[in-house]
Amino acid sequence: MATARETVGRSLPDQAEVVVIGGGVVGCAIAYHLVRRGIRDVLLLEQNQLTSGTTWHAAGLAAQLKATYSLTKLATYSVRLFEALEDETGQATGFRAPGSISVAADAERWDEILRGASMGASMGVESRQIDMDELSEMWPLIRTDDLVGALYLPDDGMVSPVDVTMALAKGARAHGCRIVEGVAVTGLETRNGAICGVRTESANGGADEAADHLIETETVVLATGMWTRHLAAQIGVNVPLQACEHFYVVTEPLDGVNATTPIMRDPGNFSYFKEETGKLMVGFFEPEAKVWRLGGVPRDFSFGTLDEDWDHVGPVFERSCHRVPALEDCGVQLFFNGPESFTPDGVYYLGEAPEVDGCFVAAGFNSVGIQSAGGAGWVLADWIADRHPPMDLSAVDIRRAMPFQADEGYLAERISESLGLLYAMHWPFFQYTSARGQRRSALHDAMDAAGAVFGETAGWERANWFAEPGQEREYRYSYGKQNWFDNAGRECDAVRNGVALFDQSSFAKFTVHGPDALDVLDTLSVASVDVPAGRAVYTQWCNERGGIEADLTVTRLGGHEFWVVTSAASQTRDWAWLRRACRGRDVEIADVTDEWAVLGLMGSQARDMLSRITDAPLDNESFGFGTARHIDIATPAGPTPVLAVRMSYVGELGWELYVPNAQAVAVYEALRDAAETADGLELAHAGYHAMNTLRLECGYRHWGHDISDEDTPLESGLGFAIAWDKPRDFIGRAALEAQRHQPRTRRLVQFRLEDPDLIAYHDEPIRRDGELVGRVTSAMWSYTEDRCLAMGYVTHPTAADSEPQPVTKSWLEAGKFDIEIAGRRIAATPSIRSFYDPTNQRVRM
Repeated sequence: MATARETVGRSLPDQAEVVVIGGGVVGCAIAYHLVRRGIRDVLLLEQNQLTSGTTWHAAGLAAQLKATYSLTKLATYSVRLFEALEDETGQATGFRAPGSISVAADAERWDEILRGASMGASMGVESRQIDMDELSEMWPLIRTDDLVGALYLPDDGMVSPVDVTMALAKGARAHGCRIVEGVAVTGLETRNGAICGVRTESANGGADEAADHLIETETVVLATGMWTRHLAAQIGVNVPLQACEHFYVVTEPLDGVNATTPIMRDPGNFSYFKEETGKLMVGFFEPEAKVWRLGGVPRDFSFGTLDEDWDHVGPVFERSCHRVPALEDCGVQLFFNGPESFTPDGVYYLGEAPEVDGCFVAAGFNSVGIQSAGGAGWVLADWIADRHPPMDLSAVDIRRAMPFQADEGYLAERISESLGLLYAMHWPFFQYTSARGQRRSALHDAMDAAGAVFGETAGWERANWFAEPGQEREYRYSYGKQNWFDNAGRECDAVRNGVALFDQSSFAKFTVHGPDALDVLDTLSVASVDVPAGRAVYTQWCNERGGIEADLTVTRLGGHEFWVVTSAASQTRDWAWLRRACRGRDVEIADVTDEWAVLGLMGSQARDMLSRITDAPLDNESFGFGTARHIDIATPAGPTPVLAVRMSYVGELGWELYVPNAQAVAVYEALRDAAETADGLELAHAGYHAMNTLRLECGYRHWGHDISDEDTPLESGLGFAIAWDKPRDFIGRAALEAQRHQPRTRRLVQFRLEDPDLIAYHDEPIRRDGELVGRVTSAMWSYTEDRCLAMGYVTHPTAADSEPQPVTKSWLEAGKFDIEIAGRRIAATPSIRSFYDPTNQRVRM
């Protein structure tokens, strides 16, 4: 490595087009892909030596199959890159592909593995089930008597982490990238909300402030691993990650282990096993991890290791001995403990920071940095070159991070859990147990008293379902109908046939006012928001390519005053999109999310219920769908003004009541008391599981699942929201106009699975007459259909030399569709329209 440093030298330029900070595998992969995109003026800075942070002690696994479609796409790209990299650069990478095996000791783990295999099949990830005899032949040391299944992926591989990083660095240098080691970044410079420079130690070394060097640049990439949180915080960028101690052991040589031995994962015992020169590396993802150095990592921590801790690792090592009994009598040649950075949700961060333009992040790789680096380098380089991502990256987008997650107390608690969950069951509707209660609505205690079982979204404690008196208020997870199945069914029935109350306070709420407010919002929105005061408009905000960046409502309260409401999980993302659009305009914006509660009064009897506590006229003529009006609610303290918006995400008559926090409980109690005294009218409580079912029955889209920044309103069936004839231009109009008169060759379609028990969730393959045509974006059980309903994009398959064909109603009806779940192909009925109320009349009752 000393030779490499001498060759590169340590002189620093005064400017660069892109500065990549961090010389691990991710930073080098980004630099490599940037120069391949034609950006030649790339500077990579490493404070110590290449690979000296986390990369050098990584296990080097190059697996393809991940938890979601997008993560799998990035991982499979990495494997293909590593296969070709040595031939391209002449630098050894140590890549080989002995394959991998995942084993399951119970039926539910096996179901999880098979569901993943089905998803992977839609991307060409080859896998096959193997029986115990074949497993023993491939892995002679494994214990099989308690296993129920094993899945073999023949193309999974491994690399030498240091060698593959050096190959990426060599490839980057070959196309003009400068790599400077031994120089730390001491600060980042911003101007008018954008990156303008990087401040470093002097090229001669040392941290003397007087000798600091400024490199002017408009684009910085923070690929700085466990150093990222503190470096980014200097300029107000939130990257909530934290280093944890991460352990593995390397055994003495073992008979039965050689270079052809596949990687083996035993997630039920929190362990993986990898052959290494005739020995076994045994790595662990223990259920409760050890957080390391909350206050920050020293600048000179280079090729560092941490102390052994057999007391901590011992119980997990014993479980690995259960799967591989030879470990009990085998000597341990190396006990390794080194830090790695983890994120609160176990998924890494990519993308442009919402707080500062030109500041890109690639960090928090949760011990999968090697297998993710190639894909991360590809998409981030494209994002920088094109100023937009090349695919849907919402699962990893840094804009999902929330401000409260930067709190060190939160990180210490949550990161300890999130590391252990990497090998835990990835249950549908799983809820974290640590660091809860970060955000609570003003109605939290009232919902709790009513029997709420809370889940967490964006830190909010939200009622997911309501327990009956005496029923346990806990989740019992499975891939089938969970213990709240009947509860959610009753809640759905209350909405469809009566009236129910949802606490929707977690909705993100922004105020926009000023002389330019209308121009800004009408330019952002595909719908026209130049409407009379007192109207709420459902709309999308699109990018220049016509992809949907946000899905929300804009309510005009006055001439220059607007109210923007979006989902809780989109708060950071949509706020950043709005803030950037308002830059330089005569407009004031505020995020008032935490100041207002929202009571969703929904159901066929919602008008009857609301009329008992207000004198305001609620008939269709006076208060039609999309109307927003301030009304008074009768409470014991006197009339309480609320903003009532007639809008619904459940496909029934309903109002969203926006109430300042201080008056929220009084309005809730007024509704509850009115119901108690009303003959034949009951007010049920309903949660977000019921809401998800209800919106799917009606075909309502969910951003981040059914729609994303690579899906257009026309493809996703939201063309009705586009105001083609409005005089003001809107972002994405040209792209949508070009698509408007083209056939719908890709289309979001509803499906009903014709099985009485099986439930899809996301990313399951969709086939027509045996041919792959799409994948599921979201799914939920429907109590009205007594089947699982799903949505998914479908493409009409055509020959390479043929014109694309449209996805039409007749084409859908002429085919035989199925959706694959855990290797089983389940018959599915397609429909362009929703299965419930296809003409959308009930919300207008």
